[in-house]
Amino acid sequence: MAVTLSQPVVREGLSLSFELARAAAREAEDNRGQNVVVLDMREQTPIFDYFVIATGTSGRQLRAISDAIDDVLQKQFGHTRMGIEGYQESRWIVLDYGSVVVHVFDDASRDFYRLEDLWAGATRVEWK
Repeated sequence: MAVTLSQPVVREGLSLSFELARAAAREAEDNRGQNVVVLDMREQTPIFDYFVIATGTSGRQLRAISDAIDDVLQKQFGHTRMGIEGYQESRWIVLDYGSVVVHVFDDASRDFYRLEDLWAGATRVEWK
């Protein structure tokens, strides 16, 4: 006798979005990013599903984190970045992957912009 389990209904691409966010968070942490957070933004905005936020200690580290994330998402997932901002200045780098947006900050910028407080209604997601 076979038992059929019903599956929850999810938005198209949602599981891919979460996998992209998890992969980005892992790469940030693997590259010594600090205080890595994944926020579920689905209840806050229809524009994207997840924010990944991390802090680096130098401009070089911020660029290394963003390069590593970009490399993994392209090579392992075949997911091309749609846009990037702040790479040269390296205080706040934003990587746009459509459904996932990655923010890599230096300490001062993360403290100043406080995205977690700005989007306080978003749910922190366990990604490890």
